[in-house]
Amino acid sequence: MPMPWFLLSLALGRSPVVLSLERLEGLQDAARCSPGLSCHLWDGDVVCLPGSIVSAPGPVLVPTSLQTELVRRCYQETDCDLCVRVAVHLAVHGHWEKPEDEEKLGRAADPEPEEPRNASLQAQVVLSFQAYPTARCVLLEVQVPAALVQPGQSVGSVVFDCFEAALGTEVQIWSYTQPRYQKELNLTRQLPDCRGLEVQDSIQSCRALPWLSVTADGDNVHLVLDVSEEQSFGLSLYWNQVQGPVKPWWHRNLAWPLEPDSVRTSICPFTEDPRAHRNLWRAARLQLLPPRGWRLDAPCSLHAQATLCWQAPGRGPCQPLVPPLPRENVTVNMALEFPLLKGHPNLCVQQVSSWEKMQLQLQECLWADSLGPLKDDMLLVEARGPQDNRSFCALEPSGCTPLLSRASTRAARLGEQLLQDLHSGQCLQLWDDDLGALWACPMDKYIHQRWVLVWLACLLFAAALFLLFLLKKDHVKGWLRLLKEDIRAGAAATGRAALLLYSADDAGFERLVGALASALCQVPLRVAVDLWSRRELSAQGPLAWFHAQRRRTVQEGGLVVLIFSPGAVALCHEWLQDAGPAPGAHGPHDAFAASLSCVLPDFLQGRAPGRYVGAYFDGLLHADAVPALFRAVPVFSLPSQLPAFLGSLQGPRGPRPGRLGERAEQVARALQPALDSCLRTPGTAGMGRGMGPEAGDRT
Repeated sequence: MPMPWFLLSLALGRSPVVLSLERLEGLQDAARCSPGLSCHLWDGDVVCLPGSIVSAPGPVLVPTSLQTELVRRCYQETDCDLCVRVAVHLAVHGHWEKPEDEEKLGRAADPEPEEPRNASLQAQVVLSFQAYPTARCVLLEVQVPAALVQPGQSVGSVVFDCFEAALGTEVQIWSYTQPRYQKELNLTRQLPDCRGLEVQDSIQSCRALPWLSVTADGDNVHLVLDVSEEQSFGLSLYWNQVQGPVKPWWHRNLAWPLEPDSVRTSICPFTEDPRAHRNLWRAARLQLLPPRGWRLDAPCSLHAQATLCWQAPGRGPCQPLVPPLPRENVTVNMALEFPLLKGHPNLCVQQVSSWEKMQLQLQECLWADSLGPLKDDMLLVEARGPQDNRSFCALEPSGCTPLLSRASTRAARLGEQLLQDLHSGQCLQLWDDDLGALWACPMDKYIHQRWVLVWLACLLFAAALFLLFLLKKDHVKGWLRLLKEDIRAGAAATGRAALLLYSADDAGFERLVGALASALCQVPLRVAVDLWSRRELSAQGPLAWFHAQRRRTVQEGGLVVLIFSPGAVALCHEWLQDAGPAPGAHGPHDAFAASLSCVLPDFLQGRAPGRYVGAYFDGLLHADAVPALFRAVPVFSLPSQLPAFLGSLQGPRGPRPGRLGERAEQVARALQPALDSCLRTPGTAGMGRGMGPEAGDRT
């Protein structure tokens, strides 16, 4: 049977890869882990109940990817079945840290976490396997030692041997944990048949029938049978008509007898491949044939239908005119013409292919070039029944709306006017037969009327405002003045940024800084503080984080606030005397210690004024304890000097003095509980008072 080679290659696809499979002995399932992990397979299958996703309480193990491998499970030397080996790769998800919302409220983390950070992790991983007509679920327990627990890092994999499946079937595999911390992984695989395996001698179903293959030599196609002497079989060549809806058995069963018999296999080597069909469809083109004709050009025959559709300007997809206009089967490379009375630029041609499960479509508004751009016309569909009964609906994106209905669409609101236009001859008839007709009615005048009503409403509203202004002139002036001041003050405050730098002396002082940062956000200011950026600090490092925040704050005209405490003063002296602290002397989130390498040059070279301010808390530090180098900028005592401190942060366009005082009282009320807690802590207040003037003179 002659057949072009390129069409055969499109139908068959790539040549199948021949696989050589590993051999497993015995019926027992097993699980094994990568080095460093320990795992255990539960006896028997479990019920597949994924459940809903829950929040992780801390670091947990989650599956990240699935891999499969085909193996043979053999009961005897020549009695084996195909088996699917599954490998689940695992990673650590989540952190030990508390949620960010607690940090943003200014509450520092507990010095002793609820769970030890050096604990091992354990997870229950479920593997769900489905391959018609079987389904299985197995449970694997995996434990990871503490040395491998690194958030976001892969820890290894666990391998399950194995799920049995039939040759040539499609298998689906899911994996998730119990409880489930993320969306389950899924994987779909098409298993090869006997032709793609080097194991036909050990799998009985592969020995029952001869090998069937198709080869091509130029334009000739050859059917090749590989038959052994022991095989007994019957061969039938038939035309397969099983397409579209289910048909009676005498149409469907053309080759096989109805009674059960031995193993059967079939191959349809010339069945159209979806990729080839898509490529063929992409090569097809719609061509305009004046005045209202068109033609579908394609390299070979296509199963397609054509119909007209209505494309409204800017109103979604083209609406097919079915009914009343029926679809027509397409004959490629042949001129066609719809029975239209008149042409319209909004009429387009749709080509639809329903080959198997694919829905492919071509669309061209063929007459737009000759009839002009799309118009804002309403398409009316007239349906005619017995005894000259007629009904009208308007084609809209939601469907065909009856003109005299109570729907809230444009066509329903203008239903009576559109019928009047139709009867008065203002609409253009596009198509007509015994069952109905199509009419295009212009909508320009209704659009103009709508805009007239809008302008009239705007004029009435403006007149009402002007009358109100005349009656309440003095009050309106006062409102406008207050509104102008509030908008100007609010814009200035909202536009000012503040970067807080502090030394984390203890948990109480961190709570105090957190309370200050939260209160400044209500002023309002845009506050940046390392308490709220622990993830960025861990990812970037304290020095890189400070560089980015300082550059952004200075570029936006904000201020860097140095909050002095006994620990901060000690760090400053350490830098000034020893040219930097010892490596690793401070924690991974200590932004103050990391920032001193950039802050000190600004003060030493005179660039600090206008960019920095200082602050310390009453009772925790004496004013003279602040190193002399840092007194080149204003240093405020909190909360006693809060009005001046807020005024410096908000800049010259801040609020009026009265409102500034109110905001200072609000900040003071927010600070006082945390400050009292610090003062009650043994040794804290005394440490601040003990640093006298001589501490500052050391600079």
